[in-house]
Amino acid sequence: MSDYSAVSEFDQYIINKRPAEKTDDKFFKAIKIVVGVLSLLLLLELVLYKFVQPSVRPPRVVFSGLASYTAEELTEAILPLCRGNYFSFDSAAVASRLTSLSGIESVEIEKRFPDRVYAKVREREGVAMTFVSDGGKTVSVQIDKNCVLFEGGSLGFDSSIPIVSGIPVEFLSGGMRIPAKYRTLIEQISRIRALPQKYFAAISEICVLPKKYGNYELMIIPVNSRARVLTDRALNEDALQYMMVALEVVNSIAPDATEIDLRYGSVSYRTPHGGSGE
Repeated sequence: MSDYSAVSEFDQYIINKRPAEKTDDKFFKAIKIVVGVLSLLLLLELVLYKFVQPSVRPPRVVFSGLASYTAEELTEAILPLCRGNYFSFDSAAVASRLTSLSGIESVEIEKRFPDRVYAKVREREGVAMTFVSDGGKTVSVQIDKNCVLFEGGSLGFDSSIPIVSGIPVEFLSGGMRIPAKYRTLIEQISRIRALPQKYFAAISEICVLPKKYGNYELMIIPVNSRARVLTDRALNEDALQYMMVALEVVNSIAPDATEIDLRYGSVSYRTPHGGSGE
């Protein structure tokens, strides 16, 4: 066989193979298109189930910062405002509804797509407690540093929170503050509670005694003494330290003393039998 014949046969072989290669290319292109379409459909389905469907359902509200309230209580309070979807959820209205509860001071709302709402709640912290009439019965309520009366929560056994009686509050309503005249007293109590010493652990009750011409004085009832202490309305650390010293001195002189008067710059006392001293 000549060289020319061998070359001709080789060229013929190449020519015969080319159509098969083109067929293989078309097949692989078709496979790629099918895989691409399926991947796109899978991605669309993932987006649908992961983002679209959750966003058209009522959002889930997640609460944080709760101490006295429970998530179930707050969810029930805002339920009428959560019947829509993520896009129609009104953060301002929900925050307003929550802060209308007497025990909640502020709320921060953060929406996170597709179906989460995070509510960071700041509850009121009581610095004192008192008693008011509510529905014909007397109930205990707390007073925060801003002099707002609120229910809810449990004080538990906290010796740093004193009982304050005699503040003229006839009824309780959400967000109500005590009369302006007595707010200085609550501010003083708040400052004393911030001190490292637990002065109010030695005090059972602080009684407000209104005076004839609109002012007031205080009667302090100690925990471990039968004597009640009359003082003016300047309640601070120095006044409490002075009271403790006066109690100790009077109890050593007259153990049966029922009243100690620290007003007018002097110390006097009374006994059950009508006795007195300075």
